[in-house]
Amino acid sequence: MYKYSVSILGTGFIGLCSAACFALKDIKVIASTHNEKKAAIINDYRSPFYEEGLAEMLSEVKEQKPELLKCLTDPVQAVLDTDIMMITQGTPMRPDKSINLGFIESTAKEIGEALKKSDKYRLIVVRSTVVPGTTRNLVGKTITEVSGKEPGKDFGLCMQPEFLAEGRSIEDTLRPDRIVIGSIDEKSGAMLQEFYEYFYGEHLKNCPIKRMNLESAELVKYGNNCLLSTKISYANEFANLAELVPNVDVVQVMEGVGLDYRLNHRFLGAGVGFGGACFHKDVNAITKWSRSKGYVSKLLEAVLEINDLRAIRILDIAEGLIGKLEGKKITLLGLSFKPGTDDMREAPSIRVIDELLRRNVTDIVGYDPKSKNSAKEAIGDKIKYAESIEEALKDSECALLITDWDEFKGLTPDIFKKHMKTPNLIDGRRIYDYDEFNKALNFRAMGRLDF
Repeated sequence: MYKYSVSILGTGFIGLCSAACFALKDIKVIASTHNEKKAAIINDYRSPFYEEGLAEMLSEVKEQKPELLKCLTDPVQAVLDTDIMMITQGTPMRPDKSINLGFIESTAKEIGEALKKSDKYRLIVVRSTVVPGTTRNLVGKTITEVSGKEPGKDFGLCMQPEFLAEGRSIEDTLRPDRIVIGSIDEKSGAMLQEFYEYFYGEHLKNCPIKRMNLESAELVKYGNNCLLSTKISYANEFANLAELVPNVDVVQVMEGVGLDYRLNHRFLGAGVGFGGACFHKDVNAITKWSRSKGYVSKLLEAVLEINDLRAIRILDIAEGLIGKLEGKKITLLGLSFKPGTDDMREAPSIRVIDELLRRNVTDIVGYDPKSKNSAKEAIGDKIKYAESIEEALKDSECALLITDWDEFKGLTPDIFKKHMKTPNLIDGRRIYDYDEFNKALNFRAMGRLDF
């Protein structure tokens, strides 16, 4: 018998990973999507996208607790059948790079339609990344307008930012390092905290729960992602400095910096830049939001500029090694924005491909262990798609390491020499031993000047 019932309104990385993890902890979960094909896949306990560990988790649910997870295409019914509803919809960028809250607003309307049919107190939790003021002024007010019910009286309202990293979303769901709860009132926050005390149990001994108001919780997520993005761009800025003089390796520099107990080494890896559904989108969203309030964040806008220039930098390095790229066959090793996921949103590979095309390079082949299908949707016929590393390297004149999949970490110089027309390699993620590769073939690494 389950103690809690939760509806998950939005079945992307956050929603589906949460749904699977909740179900295995004896929580009744009703996921909701308007996509009938996606719903059918989930109801077959399969994942409509690749996320490390998710397929195995869904199989476990199917074997042990199939009655605790189902997916509906009717969000109103999903809300009526549960006590806690979590909004996990996407908040994509508009063409002007500001945040698009359309999915959040439509979901709030659907929740309002459900609450209009019932007088039962329910808790609404916004887990999507939204700019400050959204939970109170968009979600809360929309539900009130549609249902006639008041937040804090007829329904609870919380904002709980998620800190899941794609590629390890299951691990981060099961073992977070903190839980932030923003609430409209004490009752709402207490109800959500009680839920997580049940779900996490002993893990909370090492995982603090921080309570605050709605707007502060909303800004916590942006503060988190903007700081991590800043660390990456900071490392890339120092990579540019390292390339100004011989005998400097940015990897060693950042290792030294990261030993400072006030900083730590994480996200100080220089390379081809960050991508994904969060960093690029969230930094853009908060800078656009701040401009709408009359404030220009020069620091965060610089973070974005530095990141966008990394695609130009890796190709400048390639041309410094082999001359003009036009007319040459170029291989991209890795297409997804990071290992462990097939997500192509804002992937560095897309920026690199666009820059290659701008330089009149038309013979481009890409290989990725997991993202071939999603890459085809994102990139189309701009490049050719290989089925293996060997096929991707065949007759290539320059290889660019874009995504640091484990499959690529085991490659040796001999593999590049065996399959490429001319073995030229640019390490855009600093995964190869510099001395070994530099001695064996024409090799460059971002953040280190050849000497």
